[in-house]
Amino acid sequence: MNRPFGSWGRYPQNSHHTHKLLWSTDPLPPSNGQLMLAYGFGRSYGDSCQNNAGTLLLTQALNHFLAFDQEQGLLRCESGVSLDEVLKLIVPYGYFLPTTPGTKFITVGGALANDVHGKNHHRAGTFGCAVTQFELLRSNGERLLCSPELNPEWFRATVGGLGLTGLITWVEFKLRRIESAFIKVESLKFRNIQEFFEISAESDTHFEHTVSWLDCLSKGASLGRGILMRGNHAPASAGNLKAHRQPKLSVPCDLPGFALNQWSIKVFNAAYYSRLRAKATLATTHYDPFFYPLDVLNHWNRIYGRRGFFQYQFVVPFAGDQTVIREILGKIAASGQGSFLAVLKAFGNRKSPGLLSFPREGITLALDIPNRGRQTLDLLNALDLTVSAAGGRLYPAKDARMSAAMFQTSYPEWQEFANYVDPAFSSGFWRRVTGGSE
Repeated sequence: MNRPFGSWGRYPQNSHHTHKLLWSTDPLPPSNGQLMLAYGFGRSYGDSCQNNAGTLLLTQALNHFLAFDQEQGLLRCESGVSLDEVLKLIVPYGYFLPTTPGTKFITVGGALANDVHGKNHHRAGTFGCAVTQFELLRSNGERLLCSPELNPEWFRATVGGLGLTGLITWVEFKLRRIESAFIKVESLKFRNIQEFFEISAESDTHFEHTVSWLDCLSKGASLGRGILMRGNHAPASAGNLKAHRQPKLSVPCDLPGFALNQWSIKVFNAAYYSRLRAKATLATTHYDPFFYPLDVLNHWNRIYGRRGFFQYQFVVPFAGDQTVIREILGKIAASGQGSFLAVLKAFGNRKSPGLLSFPREGITLALDIPNRGRQTLDLLNALDLTVSAAGGRLYPAKDARMSAAMFQTSYPEWQEFANYVDPAFSSGFWRRVTGGSE
């Protein structure tokens, strides 16, 4: 039976066969000529979690904790456990995730397969940097124990490997000690992109977590204005070790397509920038709103309507020349297709362990752009030219339309990686960027 399983960006929409996995010891189903792909919460934005007309291996029931070493700060769990569930377990014991993306509603297997990063990349690197070992189940029934020392070639291929090397059944990773569940946060307004770079390097030196919101519709002397948020885990005196609560608010239905337009986004951006009256503010806040501001609203992707949206995230090398970022921001502002979710950050120089891992030292910008069809695709194609010319790359987990040529140029390791792809596994993304039929 075919069922629709979309991505978080709601584009593209495909139908799949499904097979529900219940335990990490379960065998894989016979492929019967159909290609397979693991599917957790579907929080990838494009088609890396899509497998049109193939089989999705549903992993949410693989949600069992296997071991928790409280002395060493090591957690082992099945791949379908969510970061939400991990946090509820570990925070009361004085631990936090080694790094986390902007949502906790993803699986541990997805975090590894996409080698996710967070606000502390300049300190901790990617999620894969904290992984000590995992088990990989191949379609031939072989189970491989993978670590940096044991089957290291499979470790490198699977971390950031987009779920294509087989099924990740369980993962063990290192945790970070904390004294409280709170973060000491400083928010700084910057008037333009020049001022961002002036405070960004200093922030990375003194703060574990840094990220910036950007008004991508601002122009002229205000080009790239925004708010930089930087924080450190607070001491025990700041509060208790109580984990977060579940969100109570939800977007009940799809908003009409005209709700998000140049003017509504411009009004939102101006209001958000003006919400800080002072140049800098200090606050102590629970980790939940700091790391996961959008998780407060279930189904927030419905804001973009039935046509969905494109998430566009790139990284470009940075050696002090702001030309590339200025050119990209100029193109976005000129197009009028802005984003009210624009996030700017500097990646550190800690090398990611995976062959296809996205992060590299440089500047990364992530945008949520409403899908307006051809005009949106034209804008993104124009941005591709600038990113490619600068030696940059796009994030596969957030991509729905990158060309095969751009992927193969910006990820030259893809041919080596292809040797590790399980012959019974595939995705819409992989077929698109390697020239396979879809």
